[in-house]
Amino acid sequence: MDIAPGTAPEPAAPAVPAADAWQVLARPITHPDAALLVEQVQQEYVVRYGSRDETPLEPGYFAPPAGAFYVGYLDGVPVASGAWRRRRDVVVDGTDETAEIKRMYVAPAARRRGLARAMLAHFEHTARAAGAEVMVLETGLAQPEAIALYESSGYTPIPGFGFYKDAALARCFARRLG
Repeated sequence: MDIAPGTAPEPAAPAVPAADAWQVLARPITHPDAALLVEQVQQEYVVRYGSRDETPLEPGYFAPPAGAFYVGYLDGVPVASGAWRRRRDVVVDGTDETAEIKRMYVAPAARRRGLARAMLAHFEHTARAAGAEVMVLETGLAQPEAIALYESSGYTPIPGFGFYKDAALARCFARRLG
């Protein structure tokens, strides 16, 4: 490969582990692996924001067909989680066929391997298969890597919604599916 003087090649995108090492399974949010990862993400919020996420969440929000919760396993170890739930009260691009991402998380030891992007793609695919036309999410300024992931995946800013819609640190994004 020829590289012009003074430039560096683009870094290679992180590769998702081989299929036999990486597995995403639907789990109830009350499953022990899901509960473990949800607690880890709550602790991450404490470090970044000074408190846990207080968004009211009921296990039924993530029960099909209204939603789904997933755990990602790397070599059999639970390292990633997240969910989507239908949100008919959020209208984007003229449709209320929206699904919201919740509790997306990758454990620190498993980061920088493309797992967050793989989980995001999984949420989008399964929500679209369930009839969602637009995926929405809420994140915060103390999570710049999450914002970068969403923006690089085609998400664009939308007006605030949900529990933290008026919070100064909250940012909301959407992406049309399909």
